[in-house]
Amino acid sequence: MEAYLDNAATTRCSRPVCELVMKIMGEDYGNPSSMHQKGVEAERYMREAASRIAATLKVSEKEIFFTSGGTESNNWALIGTAMANQRRGKHLIITQVEHPAVSAPAAWLKDQGFEVMALSVDREGRISLEDLKKAVRPDTILISTMYVNNEIGAVEPVEEIGRWLKKEHPDVIYHVDAIQAYGKYRIYPQKTGIDLLSVSGHKLHGPKGIGFLYINKKVKISPIIWGGGQQGGMRSGTDNVPGAAGLGLAAMKAYENLEEKTEYLYHLKELLTEGLDEIEQVVIHGPCCREGAPHIVNASFLGVRSEVLLHALEDKGIYVSAGSACSTHKKSKSPTLTAAGADAKERESAVRFSFSDENTEEEIRYTLEVLKELLPLLRRYTRS
Repeated sequence: MEAYLDNAATTRCSRPVCELVMKIMGEDYGNPSSMHQKGVEAERYMREAASRIAATLKVSEKEIFFTSGGTESNNWALIGTAMANQRRGKHLIITQVEHPAVSAPAAWLKDQGFEVMALSVDREGRISLEDLKKAVRPDTILISTMYVNNEIGAVEPVEEIGRWLKKEHPDVIYHVDAIQAYGKYRIYPQKTGIDLLSVSGHKLHGPKGIGFLYINKKVKISPIIWGGGQQGGMRSGTDNVPGAAGLGLAAMKAYENLEEKTEYLYHLKELLTEGLDEIEQVVIHGPCCREGAPHIVNASFLGVRSEVLLHALEDKGIYVSAGSACSTHKKSKSPTLTAAGADAKERESAVRFSFSDENTEEEIRYTLEVLKELLPLLRRYTRS
């Protein structure tokens, strides 16, 4: 039996999306910048994709800009905003649990003379709204927070932050990394005070190498890629038509029957966490079940290194992650688990399970059976 439980790293591209992408690559392969019929057809795909995405957010399609994925979207949000607004101030606020796609450009901006403050989090990986309020200064130009943490599924108080900012500090631009949240939550930026929103296609059964950045039309932001002036000069480069069209379709499908799919994910999460609670020396990180994201469970299996357990599960056809997929091959400790207070033994034995609506109860039960079988053997081997 096979159980793919690494959907926070990437999801399988859905069949309708694959078929659309292949059709465009093989038949409707024009460049949207071309003036002939094939170019017109390609431009139609781009507009339709932007329209589908905009409808899920209740924003204008002119506020949707396609990128190469979540990393570029996050880089653009931070660097483009900082550069465009630096005369007003050079103070930025992020959190200690941000993805490297946010923390790395923030570090680069610090080298360029900006001041970056990283807010601490509690044991469940959440920042304090009161801490944020105290951190905002007259020269603060940007706040960037995750919506859902990619490692432990913590959900940040995004709506509270956005509404408070628009009421008390309307000039501060609010960026949300929604890469693990889009397609799991209904997000309405204009209603909740979100100015910039980053999304990646391959997290919601869309293609890899495509994402988007929602930019509120009132936000002052500079491009970080220059060239032929595509997308209104905001993001140059030949448009990725098959990717954008695939992402547009995946976005539309993700929001069909969303509440029903979310409830199913929570059911799988509860099934797994209840089973893990029955196993000795297991520590579950992050918020309890429904207080966190519906698709992520992070647990430490004390006495067994995460890489060892990952490969032992792989031998049984079960695919999980040892932390963030973007840092799997790095030896550095998890900044999220560290910030949330996990000790060294918990960090070195942590494994992330993440679901999609393609997973089944049978796969979760199989995973629990295998864990109960493997852990005593692996712990005995480790002690010897």
